[in-house]
Amino acid sequence: MRITDIQRCEVRPGRLVEWTLSPATVETAAGLPDDTRPPAYIQESHIKTARSVREDGLFVPTWLGTAFDIPGRVDLDALQDALRDWTLRHETLRSGFRPDGDELRRFTLAPEAVSLHREDIGDFPDADELVQHLQDRFDTAADALRWPNLIYTAVGRADSTSVYMAFDHSNVDSYSIQRIPAEIHELYAARVGGTPVRQEPVSSYVDFCEIERADADRIDETHEIVARWREFIGRCDGRLPNFPVDLGLDPGAGLPAQKLMRETLVDADDAAAFEACCRPYGGSLVGVLAATALIVREIGGQSVYRTVVPFHTRVKSQWSQTVGWFVGGAPIEIPLGPGLDFPAALQAVRAEMHANRSLARMPIARVLRLLGSDFRPTSPDLYSIVSFVDGRGLPRSADWSDLAAYGLVRVSYGDQVCVWINRLHEGLWFASRYPDTDIAYKNMRLYVERLRDLVRSAAR
Repeated sequence: MRITDIQRCEVRPGRLVEWTLSPATVETAAGLPDDTRPPAYIQESHIKTARSVREDGLFVPTWLGTAFDIPGRVDLDALQDALRDWTLRHETLRSGFRPDGDELRRFTLAPEAVSLHREDIGDFPDADELVQHLQDRFDTAADALRWPNLIYTAVGRADSTSVYMAFDHSNVDSYSIQRIPAEIHELYAARVGGTPVRQEPVSSYVDFCEIERADADRIDETHEIVARWREFIGRCDGRLPNFPVDLGLDPGAGLPAQKLMRETLVDADDAAAFEACCRPYGGSLVGVLAATALIVREIGGQSVYRTVVPFHTRVKSQWSQTVGWFVGGAPIEIPLGPGLDFPAALQAVRAEMHANRSLARMPIARVLRLLGSDFRPTSPDLYSIVSFVDGRGLPRSADWSDLAAYGLVRVSYGDQVCVWINRLHEGLWFASRYPDTDIAYKNMRLYVERLRDLVRSAAR
């Protein structure tokens, strides 16, 4: 799916309707006993980081979302039923956390306790005003430090209706939001047609959190995984790595504002040829990381490329359709000697991925706790990332362009760089969130142009 921000996802004027969890649902949740299933380490780290940054005086929205169209004038009652059906399908969306000192206590609503409240907000004849309203509303309703932290909206017109949905990151990842358009379309069609909903039950992310945390708690500071992370962080001067080019950051100025860069990288033919070139080494992700290593050597004169590679943790098929935050990270280090060319970089990345990928199954927040270092977060991103996702196998992915389907990220503040490269039927899509400085813009612009050149030259 094309990753973008709310400002550039083809928002058009129309009449806005929104759904939130109803006051009765919120009241019921307030009286629930604790759910013994704990938060995932990544959820706990995310919420505590949000609180830490907020206490430092800065509000940093961290929601993710999706946007897509439904052709024709929508049946709001049927859409509301479809949204509720979908919400009930994914247990994490009816589960939240209460602070208890330094701990988080989970609560989870029963399906029958969940209802949606619909509000007709009114007409927005100006697209820019609508965009600003949606962003402000999502910032409030999908805040990490409140519950509920999700909101669904629809902008109706005679020819189509655009659906915009936002969630705090603690409940969703990129893969989750890319599955949403097809699922809502299927549920909506069933409601409009009066046919039974045939979607099979999915496994619960809340259950996954309990399983993953129990596994993570079995290791201690003497474990090999902890030792390998300790060595890696030591070579990064005691920090997790940022993107290794000059970003023009002022260390004493606090978190900078960020900008988004997004565009088509290459077309379908070049994407396919690049994949074919990289397949013997592990595929396009390896190729993107190899290219990035060469580019940061060129831009910044780096002698080694260190990064944390995000991997999904849906290692069992039972989690393949589950909405949740299934992401871990593995460290890699690529020496950047003067003789390193693209084939050699591919080999080096493949070796590092083979050696270290298993580390992504251990939550990095657990590792940092065991290291005993002061990793008090001052930024919403623990480290910079270069992510690659092939979305072509997801339901209705071939229709994403016709449906104006986008994955939405909130661009606000941060000193790290996040790069997302998505394989679509149309080619490779590039998006990056980076600090809003002249130097960062210059270097990120150079990075994307050189990445395009390397992808094309490898492909051809």
